[in-house]
Amino acid sequence: MKCTSPAAVPWEVMSQAPEVFEVEIAVQPGDIDQMGHVNNVVYVRWIQEAATAHWTAAASIQDQASLLWVVVRHEIDYLRPAMPGDTILARTWVGQASRIKFERFVELLRASDRGALARARTVWCPIDSGTGKPVAVSAEVRERFSAVV
Repeated sequence: MKCTSPAAVPWEVMSQAPEVFEVEIAVQPGDIDQMGHVNNVVYVRWIQEAATAHWTAAASIQDQASLLWVVVRHEIDYLRPAMPGDTILARTWVGQASRIKFERFVELLRASDRGALARARTVWCPIDSGTGKPVAVSAEVRERFSAVV
């Protein structure tokens, strides 16, 4: 199997998502770059942390043991900088989900005023934890995470 990126789906897919998962993230001193704000690479880490937290919170123990996920595409729009002392609210949901790829959206908001800092669309490919190869995801898992299957 091969994982490829699906066609773009508008942000309005959030209204169709069965669940929008939220997690707070504190800006750490090591996240700050020479410009005095959070480095853009840190946003990618936060996107992965939000996706991982959502998977861990919502997937069954059996699915967590048998499925791993790898990113095959990131699209990120950086809107505003996060600053030292900020708390970030990461909101994530799954858009289109097929047997071998899941489209995930993440919004990074400043928790204090809910100002949008970044928006991302990421395509994930499921990997069999035993073989290390792409694997088809069950309809049950797709339906649990996405209304767009």
